[in-house]
Amino acid sequence: MPLTHFDGKGDAHMVDVSDKDVTARVAVAGGWVKMERETLALIEDGRARKGDVLGVARLAGIMGAKKTPDLIPLCHPLPVTKVAVELTPDPALPGVRIEATVKTTGQTGVEMEALTAVSTAALTVYDMCKAADRAMEIGGIRVLVKDGGKSGRYEAAPR
Repeated sequence: MPLTHFDGKGDAHMVDVSDKDVTARVAVAGGWVKMERETLALIEDGRARKGDVLGVARLAGIMGAKKTPDLIPLCHPLPVTKVAVELTPDPALPGVRIEATVKTTGQTGVEMEALTAVSTAALTVYDMCKAADRAMEIGGIRVLVKDGGKSGRYEAAPR
């Protein structure tokens, strides 16, 4: 399958979506931040020095989704109609699992917005907890579900 962000000469360009139908679109992305058990306890107990880690990271994820076209050069600015970011402590990781759902009605999908929401939320968790745990690891960021548009529904295989 050819890459859509390059023209016939190989130059990067914004994809022309003007001929696409306007449809309801949704994307769900996920990821995680691994950390020391003590760091997770700080978050869960509300003892992080910078405040409510999960609440601030949720807001950062929402803001990140809305700012995606400012960060990713070839993304279309979209009328985002919903952004939901869930951060769930997971002692088995140990760390925080992040899931973002983004919706719009438009001519192109919102996968990049969902991925940016997860990334921004994860970076915010790191920023708020780095004084306690500089070895935190961010990973697993991927599209879990994409629906709407000509290509239909995509669901990632479980890991």
